[in-house]
Amino acid sequence: MYHRSLYEIVVDCGKAIRTLTAEMQDEQELFASALTLRAVEAQLLIMAHTLGNVTPVLHQKLAQVDWLGWSALHEKLRHGIQPRREEIWYAVNGLVPQTMDLLTELRRKQPVWFESGY
Repeated sequence: MYHRSLYEIVVDCGKAIRTLTAEMQDEQELFASALTLRAVEAQLLIMAHTLGNVTPVLHQKLAQVDWLGWSALHEKLRHGIQPRREEIWYAVNGLVPQTMDLLTELRRKQPVWFESGY
């Protein structure tokens, strides 16, 4: 149940970020839109916080995730540290898609971990 909840939060946030940034052509466009940037940062904060609470087993199974990148992003977002433009752009284009892909693949290979009763 715990892994399933974490998975659903991360996937929901990832989909929201993808939707918010789908029409954007480049980095400039994201950072020129204060409302969109704020919404993306809010979703990234939720995602980073959630990933910071994965179990040690899940952390180990997702060894390819850039945990240091998520940790640095979480720190900057949680404490309002600026500048963070590079971290945000990297997260939108690298961390989010990579993490979602790895989680989806793990869920496909180990479905029992993501069942309600586990």
